[in-house]
Amino acid sequence: MLETMRRHGITLAIFAAFTTGLTAIVYSLTKDRIAEQSALQHKVLLDQVVPPALYDNDMQNECYLVTNNALGTEQPHRLYLARKKGVPVAAALESTAPDGYSGAIQLLVGADFSGKVLGVRVTEHHETPGLGDKIDTRISNWIYAFSGKKIMSKDDHNWAVKKDGGEFDQFTGATITPRAVVNAVKRTALYLETVPTQLSSMPTCEEK
Repeated sequence: MLETMRRHGITLAIFAAFTTGLTAIVYSLTKDRIAEQSALQHKVLLDQVVPPALYDNDMQNECYLVTNNALGTEQPHRLYLARKKGVPVAAALESTAPDGYSGAIQLLVGADFSGKVLGVRVTEHHETPGLGDKIDTRISNWIYAFSGKKIMSKDDHNWAVKKDGGEFDQFTGATITPRAVVNAVKRTALYLETVPTQLSSMPTCEEK
């Protein structure tokens, strides 16, 4: 019995070592490809919120860390700067709508520095299927309504859902989700107006 258990133990150890080694080999062979695909997908996302025609730098490699309560949490958020001939013209900024119906909603907001929103995408959410999930481009085109809209001031009443007197549609049976997103986009775009004067003091993503 002991001899049998010993043989089984050795067999399992050999099998575990083999599978671990195989996993390491597969990871080594595919990690560069995975990283490349991830970078390409991220570039596509950035170009959805800041049109490529507006900038000529490598936004992905000009990344800053921003910490401000206007972005929904006290955690650092990544900001990707767009330049045209060396001049900052816009940015894509990660933001959080902390008051979604089913928890925090993660956003990427693109805007210039005069209050004009260029594009918005939801990058993560847990909203109710069939109701709040209409913020997702796979479900509806609601999120596209932000593109080209300008915020005149922090008291701009147009920046609200229609139920609150604004111009953005709410969802049938679900007002909390769109309200949270509209408010988060508004706060983020207003914050982006202050970015040019803060760039020199912002830490880069590589510094953290």
